[in-house]
Amino acid sequence: MVFFVALLATAMALGAALAHAFELPNKIGLPEDEYFIMQKAYRGWNQLAFLLVTELASMIALAALYWNEPHVRWPVVVAIFCLLGAQAIFWLYTYPTNVSTNDWTMTPGNWEELRNQWEYSHLAGAGFQLAAMSFLIVAALSRR
Repeated sequence: MVFFVALLATAMALGAALAHAFELPNKIGLPEDEYFIMQKAYRGWNQLAFLLVTELASMIALAALYWNEPHVRWPVVVAIFCLLGAQAIFWLYTYPTNVSTNDWTMTPGNWEELRNQWEYSHLAGAGFQLAAMSFLIVAALSRR
C-alpha cells in the first residue's frame, strides 16, 4: 500500500512538473502581456503542496520498511534525494521569482530575466522529479 501511495503521489507531482517542462518552448519567447496572461493558469497551484508532503512521507516510510533490503532501500533513498533536489531548486530559484513578481501580477523591470529563471528552474525541477519517479519504479520492481 505504501508503494502505491508513493508511486501515485510521485506520478501526480511529475505530471505537474512535466507540464511546465513541455510548455517551456512555447512560452519562453512570448511578449510580456501574453506571458503574464499565461501565468494566470498557475494561480492556486501552491495548494498541491500536500502532494509533495505525501510523496516525501511515503518515500521515507518505504525506506524504513525496506531498510533491510538494500536493493529496494537505495533506489528509494536516491528518489528522496531527487525530490529534495527538486525542492531545493524551487525554493532557491522559482519561489524568489514568484515573490519578485507578486506571483506574476506585477511586472518588474527585469521580468525577462525572472521569466528565464522561473521557466528553467521548473525544467530542472522536472528533471529531478522524473529521476525520483524512475528510482521509485526501480525500487518497486526490485522487491522480492
